[in-house]
Amino acid sequence: MLKSLFHWKVLLNILLAAAVFTGLVWLTFRWLELHTNHGKEIPVPNVMNKSVHDAIRILDDSGLDYEVDSFKFDPKFRPFQVLQIYPAPGSRVKDGRTIILKVNPRTWAQVSVPDILDRYKGLAFRQLEQVGLKVGDTIYEPSIQRDAILRMTYNGTALKPGTLLPRFSTIGVVIGAGPKRNITVPNLVGLTVQEAKAVIAQNLFEVGLVESEDGKQDESDIVYYQDPAAFDVRDQGMQIDIWSSKKTPAEMGAKISQLNSIYRIRLEEVPPMPNYDDGPVYTEPAPRTEPRQEAPKTETPRTEAPKTETPKPATKTDASKPTASKTTADPKPKTQTTTTPAKTEEKPKARKVVVE
Repeated sequence: MLKSLFHWKVLLNILLAAAVFTGLVWLTFRWLELHTNHGKEIPVPNVMNKSVHDAIRILDDSGLDYEVDSFKFDPKFRPFQVLQIYPAPGSRVKDGRTIILKVNPRTWAQVSVPDILDRYKGLAFRQLEQVGLKVGDTIYEPSIQRDAILRMTYNGTALKPGTLLPRFSTIGVVIGAGPKRNITVPNLVGLTVQEAKAVIAQNLFEVGLVESEDGKQDESDIVYYQDPAAFDVRDQGMQIDIWSSKKTPAEMGAKISQLNSIYRIRLEEVPPMPNYDDGPVYTEPAPRTEPRQEAPKTETPRTEAPKTETPKPATKTDASKPTASKTTADPKPKTQTTTTPAKTEEKPKARKVVVE
């Protein structure tokens, strides 16, 4: 068997197969070199900071293809200025390679205006900021929608939601200032229903019940009654009910009287009720102060010397009138000491002694 493997015919077939394989490989690589222009490379020209028109002309002269892509607008650079290039300048590429150019656009990209009508101003301002729009002039207008966006303007013209504007554009908004208080109700009697609705809307009231006599709701009917009454004071935004008919108000006297009995209630004057809430005012008694007990004072009576009365010699001898002399019978008065409140002591009286 080994002899058959080393037969000259087998060896010849192996050599022929290797030669064919080697030839096919060489032809393949040669075809790739011719097809891909191997060894023929072109340096990428530097077109940075040039205008897009100049960059395209240079790339065409170099035999390179190009693709222009708008970059994010930067106001620091000129419009249509090349800001980035890929591959980088100086890189060697094959002939016909596509070069990507990033160009600064002429202005900001356009954005769609969001629908912020009839929304609260705080929420509306946040939505405008999210899409890149700025709020300019803010005008307040009388409306029952307090702090709600009524209209949008751009350069003095009305702006509708969905309009495309350049990014960072400034728009104006009209905001409702809220209803006014204590506004006089207009007189609608004698007007047609259409005119009455226009007057109600003009004074920022709301149209309430509209009742027609024949039930056809004709706009040309004449208003003969309204509630609240004309010249009453109400807040804006409140409803005004109207009654209409083909007839004039003078011919609807009975119906007007009936409606007056329902909607025009007269309040009789009633004397004021006594106020039972005001009862006797309770005054807190003042605290009693007890008299302080003072210690009794001990009073020592003064001792007086007894008085001795000496009889005078008589100039005339009278047997019937003897001479009298006064002497004190109690020369030593008694000293009294008591613990009870002191009483005023009487002084000892002198006794009269008659000496015969």
